[in-house]
Amino acid sequence: MAAPSPASKVSFSIHGVGVSSGIAIGHAHLVSHALLEVVHFQVPKALIADEIIRFDKAVKTVKHDLETVRRLLPEKAPPELSAFISTHLMILQDHALSETPKQMIKAEGCNAEWALKQQMEDLVAQFEKFEDEYLRERKQDVIQVVERIIKVLLGHPSQVPLRSQESAIILVAHDLSPADAIQFKQHQFAAFITDVGGATSHTAILARSLNIPSIVALQRARTLVRDGELIIVDGNQGVVIVNPDKDTLAEYKLRQEQWEIEQQKLKRLKLTKAVTLDGTNIELHANIEVPEDVSHAKAAGATGIGLYRTEFLFMNRREMPGEEEQFQAYRSVAEAMKDLPVTIRTLDLGADKEMNPDTARTCTNPALGLRAIRLCLSEPAIFLTQLRAILRASHYGKIKILIPMLSSITELRQTLVLIERAKQSLDAEKSHYDKDIQVGGMIEIPAAALCAEAFARELDFLSIGTNDLIQYSLAIDRTDDTVSHLYNPLHPAVLQLVEMTIRAGNKLGKPVSVCGEMAGEAKLARLLLGFGLRQFSMHPSQILTVKREILQSDLPLITPVARKILGTQDIDRVEPLLQKLNLQ
Repeated sequence: MAAPSPASKVSFSIHGVGVSSGIAIGHAHLVSHALLEVVHFQVPKALIADEIIRFDKAVKTVKHDLETVRRLLPEKAPPELSAFISTHLMILQDHALSETPKQMIKAEGCNAEWALKQQMEDLVAQFEKFEDEYLRERKQDVIQVVERIIKVLLGHPSQVPLRSQESAIILVAHDLSPADAIQFKQHQFAAFITDVGGATSHTAILARSLNIPSIVALQRARTLVRDGELIIVDGNQGVVIVNPDKDTLAEYKLRQEQWEIEQQKLKRLKLTKAVTLDGTNIELHANIEVPEDVSHAKAAGATGIGLYRTEFLFMNRREMPGEEEQFQAYRSVAEAMKDLPVTIRTLDLGADKEMNPDTARTCTNPALGLRAIRLCLSEPAIFLTQLRAILRASHYGKIKILIPMLSSITELRQTLVLIERAKQSLDAEKSHYDKDIQVGGMIEIPAAALCAEAFARELDFLSIGTNDLIQYSLAIDRTDDTVSHLYNPLHPAVLQLVEMTIRAGNKLGKPVSVCGEMAGEAKLARLLLGFGLRQFSMHPSQILTVKREILQSDLPLITPVARKILGTQDIDRVEPLLQKLNLQ
């Protein structure tokens, strides 16, 4: 490995978003970013046909590489890895990427790399119109597929070269595709960091499932870090330390050892019931994106699926999944969880009628536009297809229906009418389903939280989506870097809306869960318990750390402090009080 120059020995840190916990110490290996190397040049007319052939060969090479990676996946690899590769293969074969660039080469006489990059930028712009964060992050899949094609066009190797002492190598990239990460994992690299990405990107999901310490959204890491430099990746804090001094290195080696010991201790809690010191039972459920995530939920000891995001079935395709395809997906989750509850959230897409980028609707402010249940009610045929699939699957397990982004009782009643219509159509066919299936509502709009008691009267349960509730309450786009620092789950107004919803459900004897990011933050567990919450739902990797907090909590002691925090209007006093609460 090339040794860094003396000038590079200056120590500095870079902050990003930690998407997978843990601490890694190793030497940087810079992964090339082919998109930055694309230039524009004119291709002589006589060579246009050859340029198109070159493009086709690159696409075929990438297809072969992806199929090879999928075929060689180890038996014990997380099941969703194959799903990620299938998604990339589907994007690769889409007309928008496989044919449109060739038309541009013919029409404009440009090189293949440039045509592909221009088409990618058009597709990315369309994805950015989606309000849903998870769907918006799918633009990264398009970028990653294009990156692979351009690497072939530019003659770059498809894999990281073999090196000695791989376990001490940390990959530094502008972005990494899931397929890349799979190959890197086979080489047993220590961690990876990227300039771009978000907590809901495929790469982030993959990192969490593989337990690779990783940080995204570092902005300029690949520019600032030199190949071969010693770096520390602190996935817990979202910090990268470049060229640490002797004392810092020693401190982080100790932290790394302590972290590994803690993880081993946590695994012992898997079969322990989540019960507070005073004997109160708490339900810890898991959030999943694809059916294959169930294995991670069960491995973490989840007592149910609190949120199954069905958007994964609808993304990156030009046609809606049919009833049978949806039914099989929902049924597989229900059967895998056996008698444990599975809460399926109905389609929560943004302002896009057919999930077809070519026909996407333009919305001035997607966050306040036609999305989630609003979209479903405007497209009853699509909604009824999904409802029938969910109902049919309910015959095979303890399925519940969750309606996203409700804002009024009228909206809820329209939804309930369509659910009844779906039931009637199945009755006419003599199809089996759970006739007493429970229906709940997402409380993620301040108006819904303020009317939580009214919603609780008409629903079987409530689920608080804190991500959007915070965004809408504080008028902050959490994806906008210029204001994201104002996104604060401990804002007094947010806490009051959360507690108000929990209190409304408890008053009427209706279960209430929190399924947003707040549920998975261990430091907020006691606060939510003090508010009266008895059901949490989070990413499987967060379950054991939250369970540890619950096992150490005594409700009679923490409830008074939680009430004091609730009555605090000064945002600067909340954090100190929370620290006091967590010492109870």
